[in-house]
Amino acid sequence: MFYIACHSSQEKNVELSEIAEKQNIPKHFLSKILQSLVKQKLLVSMKGPTGGFKLSRPADSIHIVDVVEAIDGLDIFRQCGIEYKECDADDPCPIHEEYHKMREEVYHLFKTRTLETMAEDLKNGKPLSDIIKAPQKGVKEK
Repeated sequence: MFYIACHSSQEKNVELSEIAEKQNIPKHFLSKILQSLVKQKLLVSMKGPTGGFKLSRPADSIHIVDVVEAIDGLDIFRQCGIEYKECDADDPCPIHEEYHKMREEVYHLFKTRTLETMAEDLKNGKPLSDIIKAPQKGVKEK
């Protein structure tokens, strides 16, 4: 999604083979993921000589959590970190409190960041470690 956000436009689609090559992802595997994102209406797929993929809506309206939900669902933000079946506030696993806090921070990060902000940061050479830091409370996201 980041690659497509950085390299597609209303007039230009990005070809499957280009993404696979540049991102070093097996073409068949990538094809399944991209088709899933098309079904979830995050991407548009076009056939023909100018075919390929592009975002279905502006990058500033697609949050990272939308992509996670389309591919894996949101259960990751509700599940126990060690898959303890009965884990909840009343019957916590050994890492419940710490994992719950981290899970909430990651969810907040993914809910507030868009493909546009991530793509712009990557284009501007911002290190990935800086991009994925959770925004500080009280500091407004750009």
